[in-house]
Amino acid sequence: MLQPLKETFHPDDYPDLLVGLAAADDAAVYRLNQEQAIVTTTDFFPPVVDDPYDFGAIAAANALSDIYAMGGRPLFAINLVAFPDGWEMSILREILRGGAEKVAEAGAVIAGGHSISDKEPKYGLAVTGLVHPNEVKTKGGARPGDILLLTKPLGTGLVTTALKQGKAAKSDVETAVASMKRLNKKAAEAACIAGATSMTDVTGFGLLGHAHEMAHLSLVNFHFDLDKLPWLPGAYQYAETDAFPAGTWRNQDYFAPWVQFDEGIPTLTQNMLFTPETSGGLLVSLPPEKVAVFLEQCETAIQIGFVHSGDGHIDIS
Repeated sequence: MLQPLKETFHPDDYPDLLVGLAAADDAAVYRLNQEQAIVTTTDFFPPVVDDPYDFGAIAAANALSDIYAMGGRPLFAINLVAFPDGWEMSILREILRGGAEKVAEAGAVIAGGHSISDKEPKYGLAVTGLVHPNEVKTKGGARPGDILLLTKPLGTGLVTTALKQGKAAKSDVETAVASMKRLNKKAAEAACIAGATSMTDVTGFGLLGHAHEMAHLSLVNFHFDLDKLPWLPGAYQYAETDAFPAGTWRNQDYFAPWVQFDEGIPTLTQNMLFTPETSGGLLVSLPPEKVAVFLEQCETAIQIGFVHSGDGHIDIS
């Protein structure tokens, strides 16, 4: 939908726009001077959990993640709110409190916002951060021989859909909520220290969709080891009960041509890998000699594959 805008905003006319419409990335980056660039992004969505405070915190962590994925540091955020007429305002206060406390944890500040009436509640942030122009992490830097690591387990879409269907265990929901609320701050800092060549956060397009974006923009292929992929408790169980969010099938329809599964991988497992994630972890590519440094700084990271020559395809065995 954004591609036609390239005709209005030609990249050659905006040399300080380092990351914009030319390639799909996690946030826009605009150079201010030789030492500073602005990173800006926005994200909002309807509730994925029942508790208003947790919803606010998850939505905020999800929006902040795009800044971290670019190697940036959040400075401030603007609330984006849709709220139904007639609902108790205490619910909205809890949503905003959850978001505010997560922004404060990130070392940033809420500086305002905008709200509208809507039939369905929605919440998120527009976030602004800073990054050095020479230290921007994009999706397009992965190189053959790099190692691929993931910093959070998969399966949030399955657990939250099971919650909506009334069949999720309380302990599984609590584990998923804790994962979604965890900032990618430490993981991003560790990736930058270790010299990551590329990274993105795993959200609505699922692991395979975001991996394809990285591989495509880097002009390489990704290989994933199925046995190493981490899953939240209950994810397989809920997949077996068909707790797939609708976005699973949209992701599959679009990204499947670039994905090759080994024979013997069950269809159910294949579907799980196309499932949207909410406030997922960072997918990071690193030179092999830098992996130990990264793992020392980010204990939650798991090595899940490697990069090899290609043209944007993903293979899984």
